[in-house]
Amino acid sequence: MTFRRYLVLAAVTLTSSLGDTLLARGMKTLGPVSLHHPAEMIHAIFSPWVAAGIVLLCGFFASYLTALSWADLTWVLPASSLGYVIMTFLARFWLHEQVSPLRWLGVVFITAGVGFVTRGPSYTDHGNGQPEPEEEAVLEEALL
Repeated sequence: MTFRRYLVLAAVTLTSSLGDTLLARGMKTLGPVSLHHPAEMIHAIFSPWVAAGIVLLCGFFASYLTALSWADLTWVLPASSLGYVIMTFLARFWLHEQVSPLRWLGVVFITAGVGFVTRGPSYTDHGNGQPEPEEEAVLEEALL
């Protein structure tokens, strides 16, 4: 796997966890909103923390699409799940949320699972061990 691909996976992981954490931070400062009051929802969307979270989650979506263009979902999703580990640390140490020992055990399992997944191939073998020519073109285009 190339350095650019690692960068894309890092972008998926970081933008996801940071975006979710910023959304949580923003909504905790705003309080409850209701779908019955659209003005509250619009106000929430334009608050600085929530807006920053939305921007990061848009970055997550773009980087996730890029990763899916050159790798199988069964590889990208587990490999990007390291974001759950980062999000747990951010929630605990930045948002000061309580994280139970059982959730920390889950973090250990996620980390182990990511290790297993990253050792396997990122794309389905099509018989010759190489991606199809069309896939190679998509890979090159996605990484430029």
